[in-house]
Amino acid sequence: MRKTIFRSALLSVALLATVGLTASAQTPSTTGNDTQQDRKDIRRDTKDIRSDRREVRSDRRDIREDRKEGESKAEVRSDQRDLHRDRHDLRVDRRDRRSDVRDLRHDRRGR
Repeated sequence: MRKTIFRSALLSVALLATVGLTASAQTPSTTGNDTQQDRKDIRRDTKDIRSDRREVRSDRRDIREDRKEGESKAEVRSDQRDLHRDRHDLRVDRRDRRSDVRDLRHDRRGR
């Protein structure tokens, strides 16, 4: 009789441990450090985006001045291509930052 009680208790402990491990494996592993690192990355991205926007504005001004000064059309065209690529990269960076912010908010709500 004692053996069956001991076996059932041992089986219950093993089952409870398995269920506990399974449940802990399914919960998100977002810790405070992860959230802080994400926020720091978002701030850094925001600063980079600001500086990129300033550069794009400055490039636009430079192209206007080059046209007024009569630079060669090939050079102006090449500058415009570079500006177009920079604007595209800036758009992609802003989109990525928005999704990072959205993910961070989602993670904070999920706690």
